[in-house]
Amino acid sequence: MIAWIISAEIAFWIVIIVGLICRYVFKKPKLSIFFFALTPVIDLLLVLLTAMDLKAGTPASTAHGIAAIYIGVSIAYGKTMISWADVKFQQWILKASIQKETLTGLAKGKHEMKLLGRHIVAYIIGAGLLYAMTLFIGSNTDTSPLLQVMKVWGIVLTVDAIISISYVIFPSQK
Repeated sequence: MIAWIISAEIAFWIVIIVGLICRYVFKKPKLSIFFFALTPVIDLLLVLLTAMDLKAGTPASTAHGIAAIYIGVSIAYGKTMISWADVKFQQWILKASIQKETLTGLAKGKHEMKLLGRHIVAYIIGAGLLYAMTLFIGSNTDTSPLLQVMKVWGIVLTVDAIISISYVIFPSQK
């Protein structure tokens, strides 16, 4: 199961890199969009592989929970990760000079709240997938590892929320 998650992550970055090469090196923007559009297909394949693994009788494990986290994060942060990779490709490969604005004060707080919103969306997607997995495999199998993953992720989400809200309550000075 872990090998599938690692394979999905590798496939995600390969299609992003190929998409960026198509966009900037070969000057084929439509082809690059095709490769970027493959990222949700990778997520779908991971969902199917995870479901098939569970249906085949493999006991639910933390790895299955990590697959749900991966899918939730990939969907919620996918566009952001592609944008980050785009900027880094331009800087590292094309040697473009792109200045990143340093956010402070309320602007930083708003940015952190947007990221918290993405984290919440990722959590909802991951939790939905984990719930669907527990329904899919039925009550005859121990699903406690999946619930444990949600508990740990809930703690991480809570810490993220506290930190993000602190940027709004105590905005940094310029």
